[in-house]
Amino acid sequence: MDAPTSPLQAQSKLATPWRLLALLMAMTAIGPATLNILVPALPGLITSLATDTGTAQMTLSLYLLSLATAQLLLGPLSDRFGRRPVVLAGLTLAVVASLGAIATSSIGALIAVRIVQAIGAATGIVMGRAIIRDLFERDRAAAMIGLVTTAMAIAPMIAPLIGGILDTAFGWEAIFLFLALFAGAVLLWAFVVLPETRPVNVAYTPAMLWQDTRGLLGSAKFNGYVLVGALGSAPFFTFLGGGPHVVVTLMGRSSAEFGLWFAVASLGYMSGNFSVSRLSQRFGVDAMIVAGIVFELIGASLTVVLVVTMPDAGPAIIFLPQLVISFGCGLLLPNAIAGAVSVRPQAAGTAAGMTGFMQMAAGAAATQVVSILLAGAGSAMPMAWMMLIVVVATGVAYGALVRRPSPAHEL
Repeated sequence: MDAPTSPLQAQSKLATPWRLLALLMAMTAIGPATLNILVPALPGLITSLATDTGTAQMTLSLYLLSLATAQLLLGPLSDRFGRRPVVLAGLTLAVVASLGAIATSSIGALIAVRIVQAIGAATGIVMGRAIIRDLFERDRAAAMIGLVTTAMAIAPMIAPLIGGILDTAFGWEAIFLFLALFAGAVLLWAFVVLPETRPVNVAYTPAMLWQDTRGLLGSAKFNGYVLVGALGSAPFFTFLGGGPHVVVTLMGRSSAEFGLWFAVASLGYMSGNFSVSRLSQRFGVDAMIVAGIVFELIGASLTVVLVVTMPDAGPAIIFLPQLVISFGCGLLLPNAIAGAVSVRPQAAGTAAGMTGFMQMAAGAAATQVVSILLAGAGSAMPMAWMMLIVVVATGVAYGALVRRPSPAHEL
C-alpha cells in the first residue's frame, strides 16, 4: 500500500531531482566521514589528552554505537514531525558538537561530545532514505538510494586522508573544525533548498506511529528486507574486521598495501550502486536482490577455494573475490532498503531507522566475531568461511521471509 501521492512525488516521476540528490549524498556522507576522519589522529589524541589506546578507541566505537542507535529515534521523529525539521535540528547538533570537541581538554569529554556528534550525523543517513521513499515509487526509490549510498563508500575512503593531513599540519582540533564547517555548509544548503517531503495530508498522531511500528515489526516481508540488508552487508564488515590481520600480520604486507587493495575493492561496491541506478526500475527490487546474493555467493565461494588452493598467492586471493562480493552488496543493499521502507510508506522514517540500525549492528557484530575467529589462525580460512556462511544466511532470509506469501496490506 502506497502513501498518498504528493505534488513533489508526482513531479519526481517526470525528472530526477539531481540537486536534491546531491544534497542527500552530502547529508549521508557526514556520518561515515565523521567516523573515519579521526582514525589517523588517534596517536596524537593519546599524547595530547594523556590517555591510553583502549580509551581513545572509544571515540570510534561509541560513536559507531550512537550512530546506529540514533537512527531508531530519528526515523520515528521524522514520521511524526516531518523530515525537514529533523534534518535541520540534527545537522545543527552535528555542528555544535563538532565545535564543542575543539574545546575539550579530557578524553572523557571528547567521548561524550562524539556521542552527541553521532546523533546529529546519523540524521543524513536515515533521512536520505526516508526522503527518497517519500518522492519515488519502490523500484525507482531503489535506483535513487543506489546513487545516494555511494557517498557511504566514498566518504570512508577520503576522510582518513583529509584527517591525516589536518592532524599533521594543525593538530587534531583542526579535524573537528573541518567537520563543523562541512556540517555547517550542508545545514545551510538544506535550510535553503530542502522541501518537506512527508505527505502533509495525513495527521500522523503518536497512536498511528505506534500502530505502524507494530505493523512493521509484525511484517515478515519487512523483517526479511531488513535481514537481507543487514546480513548482505555483513560480508563487507567481516572483511573490514579481518582483512588487516590477514594481510598485515599473516601475509606480512604493509598497511599501505592493504589500503591500496581496499580502495580497489571499494570500486566494486560503487559499481554495484551505479548498476542499481540503471537497472532497478527495469528489473525490480526483488530481482536485483537475488542478483546481489548470487554475486556475493560467487565471491564468497571463490574466496574459500582460493584460500584452500593458493594460500601463498598473496592479498589477491582475498581482494579479487572481495571485488565480486562488494559488487553484489552494491546491488543488494539499496534494493533491500527500498523494499523495507516501502512496506508502510507512511512510516518510511521509522522503517529507515530500523534498517540502518540493524545494518550497523550486524556490521559491528561481524567485525567482532571475525577478530575472535582469526585469533591464533594461520590463514584467512576462518574469515573466508564466515563470509560464505553469512551470504548463505542472506539467501535463506530472503527465501523464508521476503518470498513468502504476505497479507494484502503489504507490498
